[in-house]
Amino acid sequence: MGDPIRPSRREVFRAAGVLAGAAASVRFGLAPARAAGYPDHPVKIIVPFAPAGPTDIMARILANHLGEAISGTVVIENRPGAGGNIGMGIAAHAEPDGYTLLLTSSAYVVNPGLYAKTPYDAYKDFAPIAELGTSPNVILVDPKQGINSIAELVARAKDHPSELNYASPGIGTTPHLTGELLKIIAGIEMTHVPFSGAGPAVQAVLSGTTQIAVAALPPAHPHIEAGALKALAVTGTSRWFDLPNVPTMIELGYKDFVSDTFQGFLAPAKTPPDIVRQLAAKSTEILRRPEVAEQLRKDGFEVLANGPDGMRKRIEDEVPKWRDIIVKAGIKPV
Repeated sequence: MGDPIRPSRREVFRAAGVLAGAAASVRFGLAPARAAGYPDHPVKIIVPFAPAGPTDIMARILANHLGEAISGTVVIENRPGAGGNIGMGIAAHAEPDGYTLLLTSSAYVVNPGLYAKTPYDAYKDFAPIAELGTSPNVILVDPKQGINSIAELVARAKDHPSELNYASPGIGTTPHLTGELLKIIAGIEMTHVPFSGAGPAVQAVLSGTTQIAVAALPPAHPHIEAGALKALAVTGTSRWFDLPNVPTMIELGYKDFVSDTFQGFLAPAKTPPDIVRQLAAKSTEILRRPEVAEQLRKDGFEVLANGPDGMRKRIEDEVPKWRDIIVKAGIKPV
């Protein structure tokens, strides 16, 4: 199966550039918005992945409450492709008026190490709003495969080195890197099949397209609970609260095998600081509401609800961290 999310760099930047140019043509006639009277028309949150993945789930839960909190309308626009680069590039070059925002995942900090060039600068092109939440990744199989543990998965891969395929939300996502790390540590071969988001990756296992998937927990969680998918392990530091029978990779003897997927909220650089402050205050307050935090926990998220400083530190820490892991995994920038 071909790679559905790896257009050429020329195609990636052409798509981002067309929209960037459109935004630039509007920009010249507009004065920056201010928090007074904001918003006076719908606020758009770009999600750079397909619907039903963890970032989309987080965005829709937040948007449902944020519109009321800011007395406006908040809409979600999914712009998947190129491992998130398409949507993140569009958001980076949008008018910095508070009406186009970005809700993204760990791809934001992974892609600078994965691609020779990205259509955004992780340090300069965005104003952090909030570090929203995080989820462990989970290694999944179709129960009909008869694989009931990581040990059995490793044994199957060693006995049939060209047989197993694993789906991920896309090249360079933390689930992809989790799968590659397992291959390195366990000394096995599996063929990576990238998709345009976690939702399609989970569906690949449900439909029998692949035998295995590595994904963030939220989109897989209901299928695990229903018995349609079997979780072999989670990659957090501890077992997930309502999946007590699913071990961590650390428990299984894979030292320091921790990998998560975070969700972050950002605005284009030069968005008025008072709007950023308002969005930060409202979004973190929403996530701290007991009923919202409980809903997110049931959906597979650990709520962080940290403001701009928390998101900024995450970026500063994780861009070099994932670049180092990509080098060690032998993945060449594309």
